[in-house]
Amino acid sequence: MPQPNSKTGNTPTHVAIIMDGNGRWASNHGKDRIHGHNSGVSSVREVLTAAQKNNVKYLTLYTFSTENWNRPKEEVDGLMNLFAKTIANEIQELHENKVKINFIGNTSLLPEFAREALNSASEYTKNNTGIVLTLALSYSSRQEILEATKKIALAVKEGKISEDDIDETLFSDNLSTAGIPDPELIIRTSGEFRISNFLLWQIAYSEFYFTDTLWPDFKEKDFQLAIDSFQNRERRFGKTSQQLKQSIT
Repeated sequence: MPQPNSKTGNTPTHVAIIMDGNGRWASNHGKDRIHGHNSGVSSVREVLTAAQKNNVKYLTLYTFSTENWNRPKEEVDGLMNLFAKTIANEIQELHENKVKINFIGNTSLLPEFAREALNSASEYTKNNTGIVLTLALSYSSRQEILEATKKIALAVKEGKISEDDIDETLFSDNLSTAGIPDPELIIRTSGEFRISNFLLWQIAYSEFYFTDTLWPDFKEKDFQLAIDSFQNRERRFGKTSQQLKQSIT
């Protein structure tokens, strides 16, 4: 569990974002949905820059859920092409800025050209020491939890561990986010108030920040507002304010 802290102005180590509103943004501008997704790429650039300026160590972006496979084929195909194109266009600059690219989700469902682009980016940046940028692609938190449960059950069956060895740490180590600290701040854009099957285990102690701003309009200043909000919150983790004050005096 994260350590309690009072209103100290600390920056979150890990920020995760549910990027929502591309379709509505496109509709508002008289464009098709894929145009909205294209426009959202500039917001990714700005948010990554803002995260680096704030000394955020991990940034996770909910890019494509397993439920998104149910969208019209034209939109899904456009998104797959956009993923591959964006990675190809951005990878060199990301590498120069020491960004480490990471992916979670069932990427086996992606078309081969998209998987190749993702794997190439991950391999190219694997030794970088800057911010870790994780893209959740074809991701389902429920499925992730089920897969972790199966792995642990198999380990017990094979005698590698006992039931008494199972704790929160072991479970976390069997998730796709193993080695990455749980997010302290979750941001969701576009005025929605749902988690949408995103990091359900990992967000147990996260702070939430909701904004009406559609993702293509979410820029560096908007990210800073979310950070400022986080820094003015008291994170008690079950303790009282008085206990926190005593612990830092």
